[in-house]
Amino acid sequence: MSSGGDSERLSAAFVVVGGGIAGVSCAEALAVLRPQDDVLLLSASSLIKAATNVQPLTKYLVKFEVEEQSAEALTQRCPTVRVVQDAVVALHPGEGGQGVLVTESGRRVAYGRLCVCSGARPKPILADHPLVLTVRDTESVRTLQARVAGARRVLVVGNGGIATELVHELRDVEVVWAVRHDHISAAFVDAGAGEFLLPAAKEGADGVEEPEHASRPAVKRMRFTEAQTAAAEAPGGGAALGPDWHARWELRGRHGGRLLHVEYGCEVVQVRAGDDSWPAYVELSNGTTVAADLVVSATGVVPNVEAFARDNPGLRLAEDDGGILVDEHMRSSVPGVFAAGDACTAGWTHAKHWFQMRLWTQARQMGTYAARCMSAEAEGEHLLQDFCFEMFTHVTRFFGHKVVLLGLHNGQKLEGGDWEMMLRAVKGKEYVKLVLQHGRVQGAVLIGDTDLEETFENLILDQVDVSHLGEDLLNPHVDVEDYFD
Repeated sequence: MSSGGDSERLSAAFVVVGGGIAGVSCAEALAVLRPQDDVLLLSASSLIKAATNVQPLTKYLVKFEVEEQSAEALTQRCPTVRVVQDAVVALHPGEGGQGVLVTESGRRVAYGRLCVCSGARPKPILADHPLVLTVRDTESVRTLQARVAGARRVLVVGNGGIATELVHELRDVEVVWAVRHDHISAAFVDAGAGEFLLPAAKEGADGVEEPEHASRPAVKRMRFTEAQTAAAEAPGGGAALGPDWHARWELRGRHGGRLLHVEYGCEVVQVRAGDDSWPAYVELSNGTTVAADLVVSATGVVPNVEAFARDNPGLRLAEDDGGILVDEHMRSSVPGVFAAGDACTAGWTHAKHWFQMRLWTQARQMGTYAARCMSAEAEGEHLLQDFCFEMFTHVTRFFGHKVVLLGLHNGQKLEGGDWEMMLRAVKGKEYVKLVLQHGRVQGAVLIGDTDLEETFENLILDQVDVSHLGEDLLNPHVDVEDYFD
């Protein structure tokens, strides 16, 4: 990896900014698609993040791991890719020719085509507060590990994926989890799934035993209309942490046991200076004051694109989230500039069952697809949009449970109150939720080893009328696929 070098001039036909999943996926794909061209990857970090052990579970659903690697590992796999450790501070688009990037070290990097994969930065609850640690990347988790080691009580603020995983992994420390919704993990699942996950979240806590499952547990199947559940539904620095990031870290305090308490429907108002008993006292909007050794913020991200937007009024940003607005071929409003991953906002007309979430799965999809679009443009070819944008899919693990999200799994984009929800739940084992509209499956939440992801993916894509199945649609003793052979 190259570093430092005042006023050094570099150039490449394809330049990618960002050493996270989107950027590395883009660079790897360009190396395959354009073996005759040099690819330059600019990474602010000395390590890059690559998707490994990629396992297709269905046509659309893919499971993979994220591995932190040296730049040399990438260049060994892709000899045409050069990695330079540096941060971009300015973009000067070309007028009908090469554009130029200016870096923190003074380099000027000329590009033919550029893909911005600069990721996103955390939204801290209180910026620069000494007792508030914002978790987003490997460096921040390393700091967290050191600071948790001396902690008795930790306040975790946030309700997304990182907060959910973090709460489960903290050991030998009392955890207070402050969420602004009425249930946990609301960024991903509905209130019912949150209730299903809560016992697993508390497993190992003092006084909480792991649930015992009978040999033939009772199966609950329920059906609800949208109106009955609307009140409970949630609205849809460095390279980001990837899936199962927590498996590589041991986060232990000095409490000697584990307690978990959840504060619902609240946000942090202020952090007051502590005393001899506790370093900090945190006031929450629900009137509760929490004494804590450490406050951990995991409250979401915003696109990290300031360096590219500065002095570039022609670069269109999304009004709602500030991401670089891209069309169906990942092109920005500036010729020759593409964007992918957390840095971009999908500005095309979305397929019915797809929507954007800033997740590692979509970062990988967008990065790879952006490379195809850049290559096609260089060849003057027309490219059809990748099929991965036909339906939202995501797979992860929460509190030891496999979680699969398909399509409009929380009723996103479905308006008018004419959709309904079907549930099948086995306490501690599985939770299956279907979202239906006019007798057709629009989305699904599958928690546990249900082996139903391919079945419901097909039903969502094909939009087959399943109203005649009734309760058999979720009957564990009925093979739904037999109806459509």
